[in-house]
Amino acid sequence: MQIHFKTFLTLLFCCGCLTASAETINIAVASNFMPVMNEIIAEFEAGSEHSVRVSYGSSGRIYAQINNGAPFDAFFSADQEKPADLESMGLVVADSRFTYAVGTLVLWSKNPALLLAEGEILRQGEFNKLALANPRLAPYGVAAVEVLRALGLEESTRDKWVQGENITQAFQFVESQNADLGFVALSQVISARLALDKSVWRIPDEYYNPIQQDAVLLKRGEDNQAALDFLNYMRSTQAREIIESYGYRIE
Repeated sequence: MQIHFKTFLTLLFCCGCLTASAETINIAVASNFMPVMNEIIAEFEAGSEHSVRVSYGSSGRIYAQINNGAPFDAFFSADQEKPADLESMGLVVADSRFTYAVGTLVLWSKNPALLLAEGEILRQGEFNKLALANPRLAPYGVAAVEVLRALGLEESTRDKWVQGENITQAFQFVESQNADLGFVALSQVISARLALDKSVWRIPDEYYNPIQQDAVLLKRGEDNQAALDFLNYMRSTQAREIIESYGYRIE
């Protein structure tokens, strides 16, 4: 008799039959989720004998590393496409893919004098550099380009783009004032304890496709109890509350 992967996890959790032996899970996580995942890992390790090793980077870069045999047990992407591709290639445990968060894109500047609301500063063009994640590597970069396209400003702003490999680098460009403003994740603004005032424009959902972030258990982690326990914990009420506290939605 075959047992659905998610049902299997639930049975293990509910029946209290999780192994007591401590193991380590190696996970790869999209950089936008760094502050959230750090908190989740701390809570998980506090209540478990297992340990978590984490590597952060752009989803595209991690995807390439997994294809080249990188020793990860689980992958937390910033999109759905890359986990689905890995699944189609037979690198993922069947039925393990799920959406763990839905991200929110914002336009942010350290200069409160800039008129960010409704993209006014973008229309005026009175800025030198606009930071965004590389759309070839990072889903948040794709979303940023979608916003500019929706506003009819993709070509007129292109010469001012400063692209980071991932959303963390895009945030750093603005933080260091090497860019006047930039498209970043709402979670980054919240984790940096920045005021959600006129220095942040929360971009309307209709300007970009939902940033649905999927996770998968990779074949390497199939028999790793720490991996099973951690993915199960990601669906717990405690983990969900942490995720939502950073401005993500859970569907």
